[in-house]
Amino acid sequence: MADAVDSLGLRDAVFDLPEQMAAAVRTLTVTGPLPAHDEIANVLVLGTGAAGWVGDLLNAVAGPFMPVPLVVHKGFEPPSFVDATTLVVAISASGDSPEVVASAGVCVEAGAKLFAITSGGQLGAMADAAEAPTVFLPHAPEGEPHVPPRARVGALAVPVLKAFDSLGLFPGGRDWIAAAIAQLRARRDELGAEGNDAARLARAIAGTMPLVYGGGVLGGVAATRWKAQINQSAKSPAFVGELPDVVHGELAGWGQHGDVTRQVLSLVLLRHDEEPPAVSEQFDLVETWSDEVMSSIHTVRAQGDGALAQLLDLAFFGDVVALDLAAQYGIDPGPTVVINPSPAFDAPSRAAAP
Repeated sequence: MADAVDSLGLRDAVFDLPEQMAAAVRTLTVTGPLPAHDEIANVLVLGTGAAGWVGDLLNAVAGPFMPVPLVVHKGFEPPSFVDATTLVVAISASGDSPEVVASAGVCVEAGAKLFAITSGGQLGAMADAAEAPTVFLPHAPEGEPHVPPRARVGALAVPVLKAFDSLGLFPGGRDWIAAAIAQLRARRDELGAEGNDAARLARAIAGTMPLVYGGGVLGGVAATRWKAQINQSAKSPAFVGELPDVVHGELAGWGQHGDVTRQVLSLVLLRHDEEPPAVSEQFDLVETWSDEVMSSIHTVRAQGDGALAQLLDLAFFGDVVALDLAAQYGIDPGPTVVINPSPAFDAPSRAAAP
């Protein structure tokens, strides 16, 4: 691999995910009481970028078991159903994500119950003004680089999962967090070894545009993580699809131009234990139908106990592949120059209320 600078310490941050989650379980606490279970008719999660992906994770892992609907929103204007019975989970590491701040403000005006996860900024100030329960994220120690939010997904997700568990919306949430931490530590040991599977996969797909397919909601969320990390860490294009939907549309597009796609596209199939049996059968068909139009086809199988462990296991694997691709290309994986950093990223951990 080519020598590359890692100016933000992204590799260390990625490999620290199990400890990040364990620390979040121990130390990230809510500033005030959450609303009662019977006061919540629906849950709206606000977030963009890494925080938006955490919303998708919550929907994939906790959503199927929750007694109320959970909706993820990534835009400026929230859905019209928001009212006093809505628990609005607003997630922004900086506190200044414009979409989250705008949507949260509309929700507060509508009387919704705000629950914020942030390090301060405008969202922190809004939460203080509304006396809303908040989890304030720690800042990097003086003199150390600020880790991008995409490497802080554990700190962003764990407080919400804990809160859902406490509210009775996701019973057993803490146990699933513990299982995920255990699996991430095991996978980290594997991928930290010389000649590991992630390094081999990165070498195999280097120079191509990876097309990442996942099965069902969980697999689809894992695939979007792979795409985002390859885009941001390796500064390379990547594309995603979700089974069964691609079987009903996208696969038809491989009927022509195979001589072109074989030169530029590789296919990565993300498998997990939560797949419906019919989707598992479709994966075999997808591999057969795509064989002649892809540069190469690879399968990554999730490990771990439970949906949270399997989703984070797949995501972690993709994070490491993206880092290895960046190293091969001689690219600094941390900075993303086309994504403007928040001007308030260095704001105090608690912003003063207006």
